[in-house]
Amino acid sequence: MTFRQFAYRNVVRNRRVYAAFFMASVFSVMVFFLYSMLLFHPSIENTFLKEISSLGMGIAELILFIFTLFFLFYSMRAFLQARSKEFGVLLLLGMAKRQLHRLIFIETMLLGFASILTGIFIGFMFSKFFFMIVKAIVQIPVLPLYLSWKPFGLTMGAFLSLFAIISYIAPVFIQQGKISDLLHGDTAVQSVYTYSKSRGFFGVILLVLAYAMAALVSRSSILSLFFLLPPLITFGTYFFFTDTLPLILHGLRSQKNIFWRDFWMISISESIVRLKENARMFFIVTIVSTIAFMSVGILASLTSFASQYREVNPLGLVYKSLPHNEFEYRHIAQLTSELEQEDLDYFAVRLRVLEQQSSYTQNRVNIVRLADLNELAASFGKKPLQLEQGHAMFLPASASAAEQLAGTKVSTELAESDLLLEVEGVYPYKLFPPNAMGLNTIVLNHLDFDRVEEQTAGSALAFTYYAFNVNEWQETRDIGLSVNAQLLSGLMLDNRDPVRFEFENPGLNYSHIRMTFSLLLFIGLLLAGVFFLASGSFIYFRLYTSLSYDRRQYAVLQRIGMTDREFKKIVNRQLIPQFFFPWGVSFIHSVFAFLSLQVIWDALAEISIVKELTLVLAGFALMQMLYFYLIRWRYISHIKAPTS
Repeated sequence: MTFRQFAYRNVVRNRRVYAAFFMASVFSVMVFFLYSMLLFHPSIENTFLKEISSLGMGIAELILFIFTLFFLFYSMRAFLQARSKEFGVLLLLGMAKRQLHRLIFIETMLLGFASILTGIFIGFMFSKFFFMIVKAIVQIPVLPLYLSWKPFGLTMGAFLSLFAIISYIAPVFIQQGKISDLLHGDTAVQSVYTYSKSRGFFGVILLVLAYAMAALVSRSSILSLFFLLPPLITFGTYFFFTDTLPLILHGLRSQKNIFWRDFWMISISESIVRLKENARMFFIVTIVSTIAFMSVGILASLTSFASQYREVNPLGLVYKSLPHNEFEYRHIAQLTSELEQEDLDYFAVRLRVLEQQSSYTQNRVNIVRLADLNELAASFGKKPLQLEQGHAMFLPASASAAEQLAGTKVSTELAESDLLLEVEGVYPYKLFPPNAMGLNTIVLNHLDFDRVEEQTAGSALAFTYYAFNVNEWQETRDIGLSVNAQLLSGLMLDNRDPVRFEFENPGLNYSHIRMTFSLLLFIGLLLAGVFFLASGSFIYFRLYTSLSYDRRQYAVLQRIGMTDREFKKIVNRQLIPQFFFPWGVSFIHSVFAFLSLQVIWDALAEISIVKELTLVLAGFALMQMLYFYLIRWRYISHIKAPTS
């Protein structure tokens, strides 16, 4: 038998130990390959999604590569610790350390090469299904399966270099010391875990401080907390698992009514003994899980913005014409003509907006006629409103402005027209996008509005606003493209006269926003899937490094009369904290982080993301439950399996 055959048979013989490592590696390679297939797809070369997909896929692949490198390092360390007794036997039989290092290098490269080929094969098999999903998301007419060397070459090159690095550094993870220490296996490293009470309390203080700051964050302080909260959470979590948790466990051991009851003595004692290694593992799982929650949560909040886009932008088309705009009537005729050609039902209202100076604030104020608003409101099915002469109401620029102005009553005089007004109340209907009529706008009845216009001889006209209410507003993507192109070209050329009009097509904007956010969410879900699988695998690897010790312990307990039902209770009390405690802490981290995220969205668009974030956390909780029962079933079956 050659040395390479020996290495191959070692991999085959330890296939149970390497199964989770192999599956996680295959999944990472598959996701990386799918990203590469979309990154180099020829159908998106000339679309606006090219830059988005390139940036999103590029960042995702970089994150995936770095995380996979870290994940495989941790996994390889756990595997080599689990095989320490085997390495001790080989060294005892005369194998040189150089040969042992070569053996580990060959084994790791064999596993790596097999996982790369398997991941690429599965990824290519699912590429067509992947493209169908992306096609439905971004609404590209065709996204066919293609064959190119670029995604294959990128994936092979990236992961071959990754496994080469791991294979070269892996021997460092072998326990250093005497051969007798290696022969004792995992029992050689078990010792009483020491902890610091001061660090334990400090960890709790850091976490409580971070939670309080996240819960009480305001719009003015959100930027500073963005840089302050992550280090507080990270250090607080580390001290919590390394010092606070053992402090709690030792406190439970001193409670005789709990410690001496049923099988709590075995569960608590075993948790204390294993905490030396599990503390770091808990910390890693918590941080990785929090990153997974946050990545999907942030992207889900973006889709929430897309889903509530219609509420923020109730109009189908918007055209704002400033005085001396020579293109006004030509553009309006073009827009109405294109709407009719597309057979889209619409209702258009022309609103003249005047500008005066208020004696109350000494600021410029925009004026809108109530009759025009009633005409537009009727197209939305709203009832008309009435205003008496000399009275006005506020037209708020946003929902938050409406709340602030709800109880405000102002007596003012319009300087240019000498019109006395009592401004009270807020216009109740939301007909315009935010800031459409300006930050300081009031509504007058037709008599007062005409008086202002007559006394200023038309010089008070601030702008003319054309509001198009289109029921099928998402079908307006191709309306006014030439008008939009003229606007963009005019804004980009500084040597021409200033642009005297503004145009906005919410249907076109929404299609771009929805495609972009949906694509990013899909990318993030696959990336979070890797994080999710890895976080559970960390616990899986930790269990299997001490599998031989657990088998001996189970055999002893079985001989003294413990039943299978009692054994399952002990396993549950050991696995549930290891599996759900880090996830519970990451859930709490994520909830407070989402509170801060809600403040950001309130400032940007005044939308709620509670529904989307609740679905994200509930989905992860369900998957974690299924993952727990799967690993628990496999662990119990391996513990009870007869040793060969």
